[in-house]
Amino acid sequence: MKKIILYIQTALKTGCCRFSLFCLCPALVLYFLILPLQSNAQDTRDSVSPSVQRTSKEYGLFETDSILDITLSGNVRELLNDRSDNPKDHPFHLKYRKADNGLVSVPIEARTRGNFRRQKGNCYYPPILLQFPKGDSKKSSIFKENKKLKLVMPCRGDQSVIHEWLVYRLYNIITPKSFRARLVKVKLEDSKSNKEVKSFYGMFQEEEKQMAERNGVIPDKRKLRPEQIETNSFLTLAMFEYLIGNTDWSIQFLHNIKLITSGSGSAPTAVPYDFDMSGIVNTTYAKPAEELNMRSVRHRRYRGYCIQDMKKFDDVFEQFNKLKIDIYSLYTNCSLLDAKYIKSTVNFLDEFYNTINDANEAKKEFEYPCFKHGTGHIVIKGLK
Repeated sequence: MKKIILYIQTALKTGCCRFSLFCLCPALVLYFLILPLQSNAQDTRDSVSPSVQRTSKEYGLFETDSILDITLSGNVRELLNDRSDNPKDHPFHLKYRKADNGLVSVPIEARTRGNFRRQKGNCYYPPILLQFPKGDSKKSSIFKENKKLKLVMPCRGDQSVIHEWLVYRLYNIITPKSFRARLVKVKLEDSKSNKEVKSFYGMFQEEEKQMAERNGVIPDKRKLRPEQIETNSFLTLAMFEYLIGNTDWSIQFLHNIKLITSGSGSAPTAVPYDFDMSGIVNTTYAKPAEELNMRSVRHRRYRGYCIQDMKKFDDVFEQFNKLKIDIYSLYTNCSLLDAKYIKSTVNFLDEFYNTINDANEAKKEFEYPCFKHGTGHIVIKGLK
C-alpha cells in the first residue's frame, strides 16, 4: 500500500502518468485507497456486533452480548395456559450448550408473571419467572449466581423483544446503575407431546440483588417522592425515559422502578425496567395512560417534577450529547434490525437531540410539570 501511494505521489509531481486514469480524476485515488480500509472497518465492526457475536470463551450470563440458545423442556401447554393471579410453579429443565458444545441441563421451576403481558387477550406468550433450586447442576452452569430470573417472552412477534433489549443496553451506556439484559433464542419442548415450537427471541433480565451488588449498594424498598431521589440520578433517569418516549413509570408506586442506596441516610437512586410501552420500542399494543391526554407513545412527555431553573438540566444535556454517537451506533450497527426500524428510530432520536439543543424547545418540554393545567402532576400506577 505504501509503495502504491508513493508511486501515485511521484507520478502526479512529475507528470509521468498524464494518460493514467488516476491523473484524470485524483479523487479516484482516494476512493480506491479508502474503499478497502472502509470495507475492513465494516467487516471488523460486524464481527463484534452484539447481534451476531458468537464466542468459544465461557462468560457469565450477563458478561457478554452474544445470543444464548436455550431450550425449556416441560409441560409447555400447562405453563402457558396458567394465566391466573396466583400461578403455580411448573417443573421444567433449562438446557443450553457450553462454549465447548457440551450440553447443560438445569432443573428449574417456571411460572407466569407480569400484569398486562400475562393476560391472554393481550399477549400470546406470557412473561416467565424461572426459579433455580440449589444443586450441583446449577453450580456448574452460567446460572450459578441466580436464584431466579425474569424471562421476557414475545408478546406479538419477537422483534419487539429485540427492540426492548436494545433499550436496556442503551441505559447501560448511560449508567452502570441499570439492569443488564441478555438476548436469548428460546425453544419450547413439550414433554407431553414431544413437540418443539419454532425458536424465537426472548430476554433474560438481571436480578435486582445482582444489579445492586454489582454497584456496591443495596436494594431500597421505601416508597418515596421523586424529589427524595438523588437529584442528578433522577434527572438522568427522567431524561432517559423522555428520550425513549416512555411514560409508564412512577417513583411513588415503584411502578417499573427499583430503588438502590448506599445505606441509611443516603438519597437513593431509581433504576428503570420494562420498556415495552415506550415509543422507541413501539409495540402494536403500546399506548399512554388515558389521563395523560397523549395521542400516542411516539409523542414524548417529560415525567419529572417541576424544575423552573433550566440551568439544572445543563449537566444531563451535556451527558446525553457526549453519548450521542454511542446511542445512535447501538441501532445503526445492529444487524438484527430491519432498515425501516433503524430509519424510524434515528428520526426519533433526532427529535430528542433537536429538543435538548434548542433552548426554547427544551424550556417548553422540561418545564411542563410546572404547568398548572398540564398533566405533569399525574402519577402512573400502571396499565392492567
